[in-house]
Amino acid sequence: MAGVRSGSGASTRHLAAVTVLALLLLLLTCGVRSHSPKASNIILILSDDQDVRLGGMTPMKKTKALIGDAGATFVNAFTVTPLCCPSRSSILTGQYPHNHEVRNNSLSGNCSSVLWQKGPESTAFPFHLSKQQYQTFFAGKYLNQYGKKDAAEVGHIPPGWDQWHALVGNSLYYNYTLSVNGKEEKHGDSYEKDYLTDLIANRSLSFLDNRSPQHPFFLMLSPPAPHSPWTAAPQYQKEFSNVKAPRDGSFDKPGKDKHWLLRQPVNPMPNSSLNFLDSAYRKRWQTLLSVDDMVELLVKKLESIKELNNTYIFYTSDNGYHTGQFSLPIDKRQLYEFDIRVPLMVRGPGIKPNQMLQAPVLNIDLAPTILDISGVNLSSVNVDGQSFLSQMAPSLRNGTARPFFLVEYTGEGHPTPDPACPKLGPGLSQCFPDCVCEDAYNNTYACVRTLAKDQDLQYCEFADSESFVEVYNLTSDPHQLENIVKKVDPAILQAMNQRLIKLQSCQGDSCRNVK
Repeated sequence: MAGVRSGSGASTRHLAAVTVLALLLLLLTCGVRSHSPKASNIILILSDDQDVRLGGMTPMKKTKALIGDAGATFVNAFTVTPLCCPSRSSILTGQYPHNHEVRNNSLSGNCSSVLWQKGPESTAFPFHLSKQQYQTFFAGKYLNQYGKKDAAEVGHIPPGWDQWHALVGNSLYYNYTLSVNGKEEKHGDSYEKDYLTDLIANRSLSFLDNRSPQHPFFLMLSPPAPHSPWTAAPQYQKEFSNVKAPRDGSFDKPGKDKHWLLRQPVNPMPNSSLNFLDSAYRKRWQTLLSVDDMVELLVKKLESIKELNNTYIFYTSDNGYHTGQFSLPIDKRQLYEFDIRVPLMVRGPGIKPNQMLQAPVLNIDLAPTILDISGVNLSSVNVDGQSFLSQMAPSLRNGTARPFFLVEYTGEGHPTPDPACPKLGPGLSQCFPDCVCEDAYNNTYACVRTLAKDQDLQYCEFADSESFVEVYNLTSDPHQLENIVKKVDPAILQAMNQRLIKLQSCQGDSCRNVK
């Protein structure tokens, strides 16, 4: 019996020792967890209508130095649709327009519609960031119809946002209304109090001052520049006084072998159009100087709060722009390089400075890249794009570049003839006094694009009465002056057509793996 008692005591002492050791290990593990570094912060700066092909980044000297030179510049960045609302919807969801179903800037085209709010918006990337305990802040232009009467008005705050300072409607610099956390806030024309680019900058700095240091943050800053009405800050209104829109490439060239809309403009353009587009070009640059200042303020703030080295900063635009290309005065919405290419620069942890990256990157890749940085498992989210973290930070991720991608657009028009252009009949929009219209119902197209080393091609089909097709070899014809559809090998046309069919119905993985 004594032996049993002795054995029992030893067993108890052994059990106690194991328990103490387990508790120590648990405390050590908790200690490690409590001191593990928080996830990286993320800032997305999204300009409005900023081209990259026609010199649109020229005014952005500070931005290029503080983001591009300090990280990666993507020289082949594209929007999947060259218009504000569907492009921004693609940025938020990581999906092509045929999946998020926002087709244009109108409510009937699903721009900030109730259908959008109940569907794609409810699981856009800010929703996932909030689940990762990110502190989230939005300021500036959201979607063109946001805050309107038939779009749930200013009380609607999309899921995932802690601080919400969204512009009601389209880009303005003064005399606008904001939804500030669901409450209407009206602004006037005082530069000090109301100039929207500066207001976005100042409120973002306040957010950074008042954030909780325990959790990472995400800021999306969406200034109005360089969108019309091109109202520059007072101190910049005399800058670039001798600048004119570039006259090279496709400037004022006739669109003789292009789709119907491109065959309409007067060529050569009248002086009235030339003067107008030159003025617009200068004013666009002037408005961007305030965005450049905003970037500098942000970087300095991040330095002062010791967060710069743990913050990814993305700078991009929703679409490109044209000023006189193929005799179109000003706008976007076209399939050509000047409208679909966008600036994209990123700095942050693991990204080496002064990188010029060639891999094609799309705006549908922004959401998966941001979620990848935040730690979200990308297989759990419904996106058509892919993370490009591996492209700019190979030490952090492995990945491959896509061989083909889709650009799609649904044209807008009016059911009655435009008073500025009655001879062309109904179905047009964005018309100028010289009877030049920038959009139409039949300006509806889908393109497949490749940037392979031996094959830089674009193949586009139009949903119009002509079933028009445009094909360009961008290696030999970077300005897309010659439509080679009648010269190219029929086998290549067939292969591009089959890829286009697959991409137009793709979803998720099938959008990333078209051969």
